[in-house]
Amino acid sequence: MLDLISKNDFMPIEELRALQLGKLQKLVAYEYERVALFRRRCDEKGVKPRDIVTLKDIAKLPFMMKSDLRDEYPLGLTASPMKDIVRFHCSSGTTGKPICIPNTKGDIEVWSEAVARCLAMYGITEDDVLQVTYGYGLFTGGLGLHYGGEKRGCAVLPIGGGNTEKQLMLMRDLGVTAIACTPSYFLRIMDVARQQGIDFRRDTKLKHGIFGAEPWTDEMREKIQDITGIKAHDIYGLTEISGPGVAGSCGKSNGLHIWEDHYYPEIIDPETLEPLPDGEEGELVFTTLDRFGTPMVRYRTRDLTRLYPEMCACGRTSRVMARIKARSDDMLIIHGVNLFPSQVEAALLSVPEVEPHYQIVITPTDTLDILEIKVEIKHEAFSDNVREVEALRKRVFDAVKNITGLGAKITLVEPLSLPRSEGKIKRVIDNRV
Repeated sequence: MLDLISKNDFMPIEELRALQLGKLQKLVAYEYERVALFRRRCDEKGVKPRDIVTLKDIAKLPFMMKSDLRDEYPLGLTASPMKDIVRFHCSSGTTGKPICIPNTKGDIEVWSEAVARCLAMYGITEDDVLQVTYGYGLFTGGLGLHYGGEKRGCAVLPIGGGNTEKQLMLMRDLGVTAIACTPSYFLRIMDVARQQGIDFRRDTKLKHGIFGAEPWTDEMREKIQDITGIKAHDIYGLTEISGPGVAGSCGKSNGLHIWEDHYYPEIIDPETLEPLPDGEEGELVFTTLDRFGTPMVRYRTRDLTRLYPEMCACGRTSRVMARIKARSDDMLIIHGVNLFPSQVEAALLSVPEVEPHYQIVITPTDTLDILEIKVEIKHEAFSDNVREVEALRKRVFDAVKNITGLGAKITLVEPLSLPRSEGKIKRVIDNRV
């Protein structure tokens, strides 16, 4: 099964580029014919499908954005006839109109293969039991890992999110060896396991964690691995492109391989929108080379990363992207300083007495905005001693200021008191907007 799934992983680069160009030319002609918005924007730029002669010509094409999906809701960007659509997925965690992605049978097959290739790269085989804790339904996480796990040959436990005590019971009783969920929810599982006296090394067979759907830091990865003994794997995706499985980590580099035979990546300057060369950091842009229900050409993800052109030590020829630690639209400007939530997480992980569970609250005043960071104290560090609490607050303050350059009001709260979500965790409350 590994040979079948990984047949394109090690394709010679010249062959890969030729494959990409052929698929791109076909996709552009297909979408130009069938999607009015894309055709109108191409005409406004004076570009026709015949103008795509090399891969560099992709820069002639217009961008697509999440706002396009909302403006054209529900089916304005659908390119396939409804008789060919087999499933809809929609975005999670948004207000107002969702984005709606109709998928053909072929789209689902490509997506399942991409997830299965990630699992194979992680070392997961048909002997593994995969607990899928991502939400099932409109969100792509649950069904994406489910179909990919089945294609890989795993025994899949489709438990979905919530009921953490039951998650742990089934993990132990069924001999689960791999779990797929958000990293923030796995921290919740770790919290409950600690309360129940469960040691992951001693009491479970868990070896792999497949984490995605939200940015997470290297410090969080190390914390998870140190406490549980599992290997923490990164999986990347987004509903607009397919779902999880667009890219995954091989373990040989601190990044993720993009399955370039299906998803063509670019990096652009988020201000000028000009393409950047490999190695420079900018906004990640994707074109879906094999999706025909809702094709995406030059979709702006808002994720900030860079592409590495060097051959990976694992031998795969698809480019590696740096792990996503921030989004251009997640950046907060406080007192003229750029702040990303991932910086706060990194600071908290350097203070052993607190958990990486936090909430940033920004409150406007007549003078300066107030930056407050609520932080959970670990059970064993919780104290009624005022002097000890103030000393801990000072350490957290110093850690945050050292990394961010900002002074913040640090509010220490009891363990498990901040609101949690079984899906993506809400880290920021910005009362200025």
